[in-house]
Amino acid sequence: MQLWLAIVLIVVAFAAGFIISAFRSEKGAEGVIRKAREEELRIINDATKSAESKKREALVEAREEIHKNRSEYEREEKSRRSELQKQERRLQQKEENLDRKTDTLERKTETLNQKIAAIETQQEEIALIKKSQLEMLEKVSGYTVDEAKAYLINALKDEVTHEMAVKVKEIEAQYKEEAEDRAREIIVTAIQRCAADHASEVTVSVVPLPNDEMKGRIIGREGRNIRSIETLTGCDLIIDDTPEAITVSSFDPVRREIARLTLEKLIADGRIHPARIEEMFAKAQKEVNATIKSEGERAIFETNIHGVNQEIVKLLGRMKYRTSYGQNVLQHSIEVSHIAGLLASELGADVNTAKRAGLLHDIGKSIDHEVEGSHITIGVDIARKYRENEAVIHAIEAHHGDVEARTLVACIVQAADAISASRPGARRENIENYVKRLEKLEEISKSFPGIAGSYAIQAGREIRVMVKPEEVDEDHMVLLARDIAKKIEEELTYPGQIKVHVLRETKAVEYAK
Repeated sequence: MQLWLAIVLIVVAFAAGFIISAFRSEKGAEGVIRKAREEELRIINDATKSAESKKREALVEAREEIHKNRSEYEREEKSRRSELQKQERRLQQKEENLDRKTDTLERKTETLNQKIAAIETQQEEIALIKKSQLEMLEKVSGYTVDEAKAYLINALKDEVTHEMAVKVKEIEAQYKEEAEDRAREIIVTAIQRCAADHASEVTVSVVPLPNDEMKGRIIGREGRNIRSIETLTGCDLIIDDTPEAITVSSFDPVRREIARLTLEKLIADGRIHPARIEEMFAKAQKEVNATIKSEGERAIFETNIHGVNQEIVKLLGRMKYRTSYGQNVLQHSIEVSHIAGLLASELGADVNTAKRAGLLHDIGKSIDHEVEGSHITIGVDIARKYRENEAVIHAIEAHHGDVEARTLVACIVQAADAISASRPGARRENIENYVKRLEKLEEISKSFPGIAGSYAIQAGREIRVMVKPEEVDEDHMVLLARDIAKKIEEELTYPGQIKVHVLRETKAVEYAK
């Protein structure tokens, strides 16, 4: 019993301790809860106070911002109002000015209309007065208006013709005084500084023979040798009674030279037959081609021109065997190059371009018998093909006046070409062409009205024109001489210059009885 009692007591004690412990822990939890609630209330109160404080601060800042914005808006509004007021004042002033101008314009328009009406009235009065005066003048003078106009025009025409003739004389005299001495000095200086030999070229070559027996060998059996030579060379062999000589005839100088060399080689070799003729012809052809090249290089060296295409050099060499009116074209081109260079140096032009254009101005004559067209057209095509300077091409194109010379170099080449061609002995002229030129010169002179006769003298270097004194007066003589000279320049080709003399002679004859 005691054991069970002890156990019960122990259990009761443990229960009582547990109850007491639970009671104590419950009381501690209530205290914690109470403290937490108090802390919560404190935090809430602090947060409320802080929120109210921040709210008050935000309200203050908002009020200040509103006040600031309101002040700025008021300033802007005030500025806009003042600007609008200014614009209104300006517009008002403009309207007032416009009204004043409109009033002024209306007054001026009214005044102008009045003046126009007055002027129209005056014009009508003037027309009436003019008409009455013209009628009075017609009655007084005995001329109608058209007759009076014709009379005045004829009188003025004679007076103007006289004054024009006098003016032409004055201008010619002035230009002659200023230009002749200078031009003569330049040309003479250029000619004196460029001395060249002249030799007339012909279209035949004479090959000497060691004896007359060689003629038969050249002809060959039944003429086979001479036919072979003529076929290969394209030249004609003239074998006549001339002792110890054969004539080679051809208008192609290169072929004629090849034929001449072929004959000389055959004569020196002594063996003349078709196979040998072909062999000697080939050798002669090589020699002529080599000579052509060397002659072209010589021309380049003599004129001191650089950068010339080799094909142009060969064409220059071919001109050694080309003639124009009996003048060697290569020598003529070299001389024109020298004269053009000297004239260019005197006149301040480009010397190198002038010399180059002078040397190449007749380059078309080297192949004009092979290509269709004039030597000027062919020369321009050659120069363009080998990319020559445009100034050189223009000088080639203009050296005979086919196109108008636009550069000083082209004018210089024209002058140099004329100087070289007109030198005494430089060219020879076919007698038929010479006679035709003289006849054409006289015909041109006689084509003008009032001409009694014309006579070409001084080998065509001067034309003397006799006028009818009753049809041509002294004033018209000056104009007539200019017109004749101009027509000669347009229709006639001639070397140098032609002097035109216009002569007027009056006679009075009376008999004493």
